[in-house]
Amino acid sequence: MKRVIKYILAAVVALIFIGTFILLFNHSKKKPDVYEDVTAKVDTIERMAVVTGKIVPRDEVNIKPQISGIISEIFMKAGQTVKVNDVIAKVRVIPDMGSLSSAENRLRLAKINEAQAQTNYDREKNLFDKQLVSADEFDQIRQALDQAKEEVRAARESLEITRDGVSSGNASTSTTLIRSTIDGLILDIPVKIGTTVTLSNTFNDGTTIATVANMNDLIFDGNVDETEVGKLSEGMPVEITVGALQGVTMNANLEYISPKATENNGANQFQIKAAVAPQDGVTIRSGYSSNAKIAIDRVEGVVAVPESTVEFEGENAYVYKKDGETYVRTSITVGLSDGVEIEVKSGLKSGDVVRGNKIIETKKTSENE
Repeated sequence: MKRVIKYILAAVVALIFIGTFILLFNHSKKKPDVYEDVTAKVDTIERMAVVTGKIVPRDEVNIKPQISGIISEIFMKAGQTVKVNDVIAKVRVIPDMGSLSSAENRLRLAKINEAQAQTNYDREKNLFDKQLVSADEFDQIRQALDQAKEEVRAARESLEITRDGVSSGNASTSTTLIRSTIDGLILDIPVKIGTTVTLSNTFNDGTTIATVANMNDLIFDGNVDETEVGKLSEGMPVEITVGALQGVTMNANLEYISPKATENNGANQFQIKAAVAPQDGVTIRSGYSSNAKIAIDRVEGVVAVPESTVEFEGENAYVYKKDGETYVRTSITVGLSDGVEIEVKSGLKSGDVVRGNKIIETKKTSENE
């Protein structure tokens, strides 16, 4: 009886061992790879040139003073709309002491000459009333008095302009009032009250009081690599996307391609500009970083497959074409690629199935594990 029990236990152990071995063997066997099936189809393929740049106004003007001095008042702020001749700021003149002294001396001398001319006129008029001098002599004396008065007026205006930057006779057109030269939006006012400003001349560019731009006339300004510039031409459509405006795409037309390259990080690039069509309800700020897409190559009605399904060996290209339950390595001739899909010129026709990406099985686990 004991011997029978031993045989039974030995058989059970052997069965467990054999079952475990078979289970581990089956589990360790490599399962055949499973791939996605991809169908070749007729499609349109475009190769795009992507250009990085900025959205900027076509006309951006720096408003500068016509005289040197100190900012005494600022009437506008950035973000306000202005018209031509709207006053933005006012400059208080700091007179040159030498010029001021000369102007004061000129006025004093003019007043002395006026007083003398008035005396001569009064004396001559008495004689003329008594008919003791001729009319010609009296007219000369009266003319001298008029000239003396005019000299006083001119000397006084000269002193006012030297001292204050404006005279009583031209207050409305004073150069101390800094006016906008175009209609537009004030982008920046880089000065404050009390800032010393200088006028533009041969030796310096002058101080910018404000920057004004027409924000209804915008352009895309970017640089394209020399390998792609030869395929661009003026008038080509451009698609603009702005990073700060998610989901907004704007249309533009290429209107300028620089005839001269500039070196950027060792690469030759050419500046391009495209006129951006405004969109209702979309606010564009000057300097927005943006990307421009320009279709430089395009083919329509061609057989196409995902480029990931194609193997390249040197100048040769291959796909694995499905034949029944197997895939056959097939040579193809490829054409234009947009980075996702590629044109197949020969070797495949529309409807053919090729091997795609490998399907990776994931082991499901319970939430408690």
